[in-house]
Amino acid sequence: MVRVSSLEHNLRRLTGKAIGDFGLIEQGDRILVALSGGKDSWTLLAMLEQLRRRAPVEFSLVAVTVHPGFPGFQTGLIEEYLNRHGYDGRVATAPIHELMLEKLTPDETPCALCARIRRGVLYTKAAELGCTKIALGHHRDDFIETLLLNQFFNGTIKAMSPLLRADDGRNVVIRPLVYVPEDDIIAFAGGAGFPITCCACPACGDPDLQRVAIKKLLTEWETRRPGIKASL
Repeated sequence: MVRVSSLEHNLRRLTGKAIGDFGLIEQGDRILVALSGGKDSWTLLAMLEQLRRRAPVEFSLVAVTVHPGFPGFQTGLIEEYLNRHGYDGRVATAPIHELMLEKLTPDETPCALCARIRRGVLYTKAAELGCTKIALGHHRDDFIETLLLNQFFNGTIKAMSPLLRADDGRNVVIRPLVYVPEDDIIAFAGGAGFPITCCACPACGDPDLQRVAIKKLLTEWETRRPGIKASL
């Protein structure tokens, strides 16, 4: 079994490598970390904080959790953890649940609408808080799966970008976990004591069948030929 300390060191190394390779963080940056309460965003926040303390450039972090209005979603444990560990944390409310009930038909999936509203909320909060960049917790597997989904189903060779300037020309999105395997995040978050929080969306758990198929395909090939994911 890999020790948490070894995982932590490797996660920090890979996150730092991505920051250096893609120029994700610069002197004086104030970074809004989108903290959903899931394993990926908690790991992102922890790695950025560790690197902040060691980095040759000065930057600051503020964690923002978007409350989507779903019954059952609680931010109390998130806020308590942030306060106890000295993080600057905020909660922003968004009428995602209300709009889903109002606008979606029974055959539509809510994920695209939810993502658009969350993105708008994060852009607004970034401006309010004087943030220069918005950090999202997409990891290596997310990048690979999106690449193959676009190739298989959309006929395009396109993936997410580690550094993206939004269409509004003002907001900059960074994804520092681009090199980090999901399995390492699962192992690290499981032993780190984070208060993992479900968004409580009624559609949470409904499988994206195309993404599930791609994930299964990648797992099978990685088992047969270790290194496939790293190559992609």
